[in-house]
Amino acid sequence: MIPIIGLVIGLVIGLFLDPSVPFWMQPYLPIAVIAALDATFGALRAVLDGIFDDKVFVISFLSNVVVAALIVFIGDQLGVGSQLSTGVVVVLGVRIFSNVASIRRHLFHA
Repeated sequence: MIPIIGLVIGLVIGLFLDPSVPFWMQPYLPIAVIAALDATFGALRAVLDGIFDDKVFVISFLSNVVVAALIVFIGDQLGVGSQLSTGVVVVLGVRIFSNVASIRRHLFHA
């Protein structure tokens, strides 16, 4: 119940304050969101498999976001940021779809 309340409070604050993303952070935000989604779907899969650990989730969530942003940052410094961004999206996208497929099999037994 606490996470749902936190989500609602965060959404309300975000809607009223209308925050803007700084220009320098804009290339990293989509990658961070995809990395966070990967960790979230992995956690949901772990819950359904009965092996969820909150410490592992927090570490996975933070490390996914930091590593993905670091890869894109290094790519920007090398002049190949868009190619590395695409690579990160593909790798994390495959993981997300794999986790979703496992969740679907678990929920629908198909």
